[in-house]
Amino acid sequence: MLVSSVVVIPENRRASAFTASNASDSMNSFINVFYDSSAKYFYTNSDHQIQQHAHGPDNGLYTDFWWGAQLWETVMDAYERTNSTVYRNLIDDIYTGFNQKVPNMMVNKFNDDLGWWALACLRAYELTGTVEYLNRGTFLFEKIFDEWDNSYGGGIWWRRDIHTPGATDAQKNMATNAPMVITAVKLYNAYNDVNFLNKAKQIYNWIQSKLVTATKINDHVEGTGAGTIKDWDFSYNYGTYLGAALSLYKATGTASYLNNANWAAQYVIDKMTSAKTLMYEGENDGAGFKMIFARNLNRLRVEAGQSQYLTFLQQNATQAYNHRRLSDGIIGSDWSRDTGSSYIQSLAAAAGASLLQLTPPDNYTGYIAGNGVYEAENAVKKLNNGGGLINESVYSGYNSRGYVGGWNTNNTAIIFYVNQNSASTKAVTFRYAAGAGNASRYVKVNGVNVSNNLAFNSTGGWGNWNTVTVNIPLLAGSNVIELGYNSGLGNSNFLNVDSMYGL
Repeated sequence: MLVSSVVVIPENRRASAFTASNASDSMNSFINVFYDSSAKYFYTNSDHQIQQHAHGPDNGLYTDFWWGAQLWETVMDAYERTNSTVYRNLIDDIYTGFNQKVPNMMVNKFNDDLGWWALACLRAYELTGTVEYLNRGTFLFEKIFDEWDNSYGGGIWWRRDIHTPGATDAQKNMATNAPMVITAVKLYNAYNDVNFLNKAKQIYNWIQSKLVTATKINDHVEGTGAGTIKDWDFSYNYGTYLGAALSLYKATGTASYLNNANWAAQYVIDKMTSAKTLMYEGENDGAGFKMIFARNLNRLRVEAGQSQYLTFLQQNATQAYNHRRLSDGIIGSDWSRDTGSSYIQSLAAAAGASLLQLTPPDNYTGYIAGNGVYEAENAVKKLNNGGGLINESVYSGYNSRGYVGGWNTNNTAIIFYVNQNSASTKAVTFRYAAGAGNASRYVKVNGVNVSNNLAFNSTGGWGNWNTVTVNIPLLAGSNVIELGYNSGLGNSNFLNVDSMYGL
C-alpha cells in the first residue's frame, strides 16, 4: 500500500495471551469508544471529531453508509461468540439508529453500499428471526439485481445512476457482485425458492467469466465494448469471492466452488501478508478490507470444515491484540505495529475487534514473528510529496505479487514492521534488481542507523535479481526496519526491491 508514513518507534511491552477475555475486552473497548447510545449510531472517529472520510450523517460525525453495515456485522460477530443479550439488543438498536439517520436507503446511488446492508440484514435475520430484516434484505437485493444488464456480458452496475459503458465511474466490480451471490443464497435458504439460487449462480458465473483469471481475482471492468479489466488487488475482493464460492458450495455440494474458495483464501495468505500477518491496506475504506476477508475465511473454516486456516486466524488475532493501544484498548489499521496516539477510525477498529470475535482463542502468550518473509510490495512506503516509489510487476523473476520500483527519489523509504519472539541479531537479506548500475541505500532499525550506505551492486538488467545481507539488531516484540534513500548518503541510481527475509 502506497501511503505517506511517519516512522513510529515501537512501544515494546509484554505480549498477552489471546484468550476469550481478550475478545470481550476488545469488543467492550470498541463499543465504549465508538458507540453513541443516544443516537444508536457509531462515531466515525475515536476522538468524536469530524476528520477525513466525513461522508456520514451529521457532516461526517457518524459513520457513512457501508461502514455502518460492517460495524453492525461486528456486533453480530460478538453476538455469535457470546450469545449475550447486550449484543442481541444492540443488533436491533443499531438498525433503528441507522434508519433514523437514513430513512430512505435508496438515496444511495452505489449498489455495493446497498449490497452490504442487504447482506447484513439477512445475517441479522438468520441470527434473530426478525422478519423485518428479511423483508429489508429481500427488498434491497431485488433493487440491486434490477441493475443487471448485458453490458460487459452481464453483471450488476456499481452505480445506479451511471450505466453507460465508457462514462466516468461506469463499472461493474467484485465489491458489488460477489456479496450479492452470498445474499442470494441466504434468500434461497430463507424462502426455499430456487429462483434466488439461480440468480446466485448467474452472478457468480459472470464473475468467473469476467473478473477471475487463472492466477488472480480482479477488481472491476470499465470502458467501452468488452471493457478493460482493472487488476487491483484488495483483500476484500478475495474475501467476498471466497464467501460467494463457499455459499454456492454449501447450497449445491459442487466441489469446484470449494476449490475456488480455497484458492482465493490461499492467494491472500501467500501474497497479501507480511510474514503471514494480513497486510496494511491504508486508512479509510482500506482499513476494513481485511475484516471482510477474515470474516469469510472464518466462514470457510467453520462451514466447510477447512481447519487449515485456524492457526493463521489465531496468529493474526494475537498480532492485532498485541498491538492494541493500551490507553483505550483500540486496535489500529495495521496489525503489525503498535496503534498510535492519534484518532482511529471506526472501521479500522472494528476490523481488529471482529477478528477476535471470530477466532477461537489459543491462549498463546508471546509475540508473532511469522515466517520471516516480508514482501516489499506489501510494506508501508514513506513517500516524497506523494511519490517516489511504486509497486509494479513489469520485469520477470520477482516473488509473490511484484516488487517496489521507480525508486531514486530523495527522502523515500520502504518500511517493514517486524515482530520477533526474542531479542537477537539477525542476518537480514534484501532481494533486489539494480539494472541501472550500482545503487546504495541506508538501513535504520528502530530509528537508529545500521548502515548509511548499504551497497546494492549492479545486476546488469532489471530482470536479474541478486541479494545483499546486513546484520540487524532486533528487540523482542515490535521493530521498525527502514530501507531508505537520502541523497546525502548514497547514489541516485534506481533500485527495485523484491523482498526482505531471514527474520
